[in-house]
Amino acid sequence: MSYVSRTLDELVKKNPHEPEFIQAATEVLESLAPVFDADPRYEEAGILERLVEPERQLMFRVPWMDDNGKVHVNRGYRVEFSSAIGPYKGGLRLHPSVNLGIIKFLGFEQIFKNSLTGLPIGGGKGGSDFDPKGKSDREIMAFCQSFMTELYRHIGASTDVPAGDIGVGGREIGYMFGQYKRITNRFEGVLTGKGITFGGSLARTEATGYGLLYLTQEMLRRNGRDIRGMKCSISGSGNVAIYAAEKAQALGAKVLTMSDSTGWIYDKDGIDLQAVKQIKEVNRQRLTEYIKYRPHSEYHAGKGVWNVPVDIALPCATQNELGAEDAKILIKNGCIAVAEGANMPSTLEATHFFLDGGVLFAPGKAANAGGVAVSALEMSQGSMRLSWSFEEVDARLKQIMVNICEQISDASEQYGFHNNFVIGANIAGFRKVADAMLSEGVI
Repeated sequence: MSYVSRTLDELVKKNPHEPEFIQAATEVLESLAPVFDADPRYEEAGILERLVEPERQLMFRVPWMDDNGKVHVNRGYRVEFSSAIGPYKGGLRLHPSVNLGIIKFLGFEQIFKNSLTGLPIGGGKGGSDFDPKGKSDREIMAFCQSFMTELYRHIGASTDVPAGDIGVGGREIGYMFGQYKRITNRFEGVLTGKGITFGGSLARTEATGYGLLYLTQEMLRRNGRDIRGMKCSISGSGNVAIYAAEKAQALGAKVLTMSDSTGWIYDKDGIDLQAVKQIKEVNRQRLTEYIKYRPHSEYHAGKGVWNVPVDIALPCATQNELGAEDAKILIKNGCIAVAEGANMPSTLEATHFFLDGGVLFAPGKAANAGGVAVSALEMSQGSMRLSWSFEEVDARLKQIMVNICEQISDASEQYGFHNNFVIGANIAGFRKVADAMLSEGVI
């Protein structure tokens, strides 16, 4: 039995109730076999066994009181996966679906995503099963302060630097940072995604969506294609989806669809992004409202966002949202490129269909690395007590995403997998971390 197979078998035995984590680990490890064949040092040093086991897993109680005086208790998590190349770095997710397996899958992916940025940051992730929807600002503050009252003792500017994720935006980061500062009496870069007035970075809000399009544009360019004039389908209508649509339009593409948890919209003339921003960012309403702004558009309840014929698909909602049947439909309708704006939004089966079908496919660990890249740039600005302009940050972001595309392309070619950016991303991300682990000894 191969090294990869043995490691995966043991992983399944140890984590039988964590399907998302197993899926993420399987996707990465199965593509690394050529690396182990070429360099036996990794197996001799037990790199895989150590890499799939988090350095630290934290789970804690988060009690808080609602506006009616009722006490609630949620469960908080922080998984510090790997500090081989830098302090743990990864977002905090607040959503009812959060459990340890979800956090481990996200943290594991973060190791390779952060490595690909070329910046000195390790991998981690955290969050809670708390649902911020429908909560007042005071209730959100009460939860965030309680959450940080435990988390503060495990994080620090040179130890572990959380950021935002689903359910955690500027408001939540502000409440958490305020509580951290209150408890520790330190003003330091312990959280990223902060407000501009207290140490945040310009372009952080746009970073993941913009970065997704910079990488997509470069991937197409390397294959003799121009994104200008292409039709795009985007899932989601949150931060990533909105700014992916904004940059796609700026680059000359036409965005035809967006979605939320209840359904999706189709606008043959191209999505009116100002209407979506008003609905989602200002009014916090469902996309059913979109037809009031664009009466000629269509709203469809449920799933189906991938049924529209497009050149480029950009899944930006959540994990495993794009399945095998969706992939078949996209390929049949002539889709030439898929780039993941969310974490693992395509199932393994869908990914195989895209690769076998000759579709250019950029996995999330490469394509959505823009957010954490700008988070790391925020850390740099905080350390230097400087603030770069939007244009400076955006230019650095674009260069990072172009470099990521170059890395994953070169790695795939080196091992004989032309245009297989899944294998390329996994190998390029792995080698940097693994080589650091070899240098640091068995720890």
